[in-house]
Amino acid sequence: MFGRSKRILALDIGSSEIKALEVADSGGGISIHNYACTKIGNQNETIYAIKEIIRRSNFKTKRSVTSVSGRSVIVRYVTMAQMPEQDLRHAIRFEADKYIPFEVDEVQMDTQILEDQVGDGSQPEMKVLLVAVRKNLIEEHLHLLQEAGLQSAIIDVDAFALGNAFELRARQSGGLSPEKVVALIDIGANKTNINILKGSISYFTREVYLAGNDFTEAVSRKFNLDTQEAERLKCRPDDQAGEVEEAILPTLDDLGNEIQLSFDYFENQFDRVVEEVYISGGSAQLPGLQRAFEGAFEKSVVFWNPLETIEVKPGIDVKTLNQYAGQLAVAVGLASRVRKW
Repeated sequence: MFGRSKRILALDIGSSEIKALEVADSGGGISIHNYACTKIGNQNETIYAIKEIIRRSNFKTKRSVTSVSGRSVIVRYVTMAQMPEQDLRHAIRFEADKYIPFEVDEVQMDTQILEDQVGDGSQPEMKVLLVAVRKNLIEEHLHLLQEAGLQSAIIDVDAFALGNAFELRARQSGGLSPEKVVALIDIGANKTNINILKGSISYFTREVYLAGNDFTEAVSRKFNLDTQEAERLKCRPDDQAGEVEEAILPTLDDLGNEIQLSFDYFENQFDRVVEEVYISGGSAQLPGLQRAFEGAFEKSVVFWNPLETIEVKPGIDVKTLNQYAGQLAVAVGLASRVRKW
């Protein structure tokens, strides 16, 4: 009974697919008790897809952890005069209009102190994370969950969920070095998430609107195929891998350049170098991606498995689950929140 009561449903609601993990706190980590995913044709089908997943999967909990992303989600890293955290929450409302393109009353805000004693000035300063999400996006998201019969426990941000998944994996294998800088790149259907971590703390996030759908369009043009056929060929190129790589290479180069611009910005701001790059997402295994990215970044590119250290309970089709492992980084990051319940 205790294990069941501690379960949550980690629901990654993407633009083309929904992934759901039912998990529990296993003491030293998390355990997966159920799993489901489904494709969605467009955003109008999202509610029906969530209801269908719930109907067929027999989840034992209605408590959900989800995340939001997109242009209505603003993440900023700002420097402020040093103050207690309770004072920061009040002060940030008077500073927020410098950093976000919306009226303060239109957003839900949260802050976190990243570093004290920033800079060499006589006035002590601190580096602060500011997150602002438009209230109408939150309201739409909550309505979606309520329509599906779910209770919203936590609403996170995709990029931070990605970081939490990486931290969970690292914690199970010895932890993260507090000074090591790594970049997490999650390539979804319509956007690529970038999260640069120093230790376990996020110091830079960005969404790039080049991703899987753009690669599919490139394959469609090259082979004169409709979108569905191009998607199938992109995912399973078999003996046409070389031609598919040729078709997507210009888009890969564009994405690599955008990611490198993010690295350059971070390195100039913090005088630290990104040491390693970790790739996840549905397009992570595209032909030529590793070679193109290693050439663009001049550093090793690692494909990581967010399920690597997670217990999977009996009764789950582990083979199918592992086939999706690279696409589950955000869902695993959401699932990790069960340990902070």
